[in-house]
Amino acid sequence: MKRVFLIVLDSFGIGEAPDAAEYGDQGSNTLAACFRSGFLKLPNLKKLGLFNVDGVTCGPKESAPMGAFGRCREVSIGKDTTTGHWEIAGLVSQRAMPTYPHGFPEEIIREYERLTGRKVLCNRPYSGTDVIRDYGEEAQKNGDLIVYTSADSVFQVAAHEETVPVEELYRCCRLARKLMTGEHGVGRIIARPFVGEPGSYVRTSNRHDFSLDPPGDTLLDRISAQPGLSMLSVGKIVDIFAGRGVTEAYRTENNAEGIERAVELTRKDFNGLCFVNLVDFDMLYGHRRNPEGYARALEEFDARLPEIQSLLRPDDILILTADHGCDPTFHGTDHTREYTPLLVCGPKLKQGVDLGIRSTFYRIATIAGQGLLIMLA
Repeated sequence: MKRVFLIVLDSFGIGEAPDAAEYGDQGSNTLAACFRSGFLKLPNLKKLGLFNVDGVTCGPKESAPMGAFGRCREVSIGKDTTTGHWEIAGLVSQRAMPTYPHGFPEEIIREYERLTGRKVLCNRPYSGTDVIRDYGEEAQKNGDLIVYTSADSVFQVAAHEETVPVEELYRCCRLARKLMTGEHGVGRIIARPFVGEPGSYVRTSNRHDFSLDPPGDTLLDRISAQPGLSMLSVGKIVDIFAGRGVTEAYRTENNAEGIERAVELTRKDFNGLCFVNLVDFDMLYGHRRNPEGYARALEEFDARLPEIQSLLRPDDILILTADHGCDPTFHGTDHTREYTPLLVCGPKLKQGVDLGIRSTFYRIATIAGQGLLIMLA
């Protein structure tokens, strides 16, 4: 039995990357921002060596770390979810995915209206909660689609579930996915259904991402191609990779459910990789610039970490990392270009190893031979 559990704490950066200034992110540090909130206590991540990582200047160091610890630098162009996860899985993005700080081109919107048969509202960068507050009533009344974007490479479509049923919204998003290709090949088309009445609209858990198909093989493809190996996805991993290489998918609504699924899967008999994304850090706290909430979410994960570790079998490996930063005290609401943590432990792994700086995210995991091996060199 050889199982690897790779958990991505979405947006948990640990300090500005060397090229942060090129992205306007000089001085960003997600971990330090959470620490400054005064709410952050991470005894179990501390034991693994989080505060021993080179460049981390906040928090108490562990005298005898239980894990191997280091930091990773992204080499892909961009700082979003898709490029970060793709690079973790061995696929480097050589050019940035398109973004639309002034909204999508008029010809794109007109063609989208023709394809869907529905009017488009907004077409601007917008907060997801603000956009349904400002455009929700008209969308609910007429069955219109609220199209908006952000600093990320995304085409987001919000609609009221009573006037645009969820499956119809998904159909409209699939049409957007076919439309947004080539030079307009955004990383993700995101369905954002909502319910409620004017003044009290809320987004539902029926969000769905329609990702760009990875342009090359990834770790997931290589694992699933190996006889006897399974590739288990928890959270939005299956969407980020457009379903490619996933043998079993477990969708989740929030961090709590994602952590619970991860715990359950440590009890499952399989050979291969369990790839987990915990999205609340980014979606609920990073983008909304809430350092106290971010810190408490980290504490909630930290509290469950010993349970996951206790269920590891002799040949198992646990890897904790992130896909980018999202400093909750930084200007704007965008992701931040930061180093990410690399914490590795397992019953048979040597403890207290300083891994230093990994030159790319894709150093995290590779496959060798017929078995599953996690290489840290």
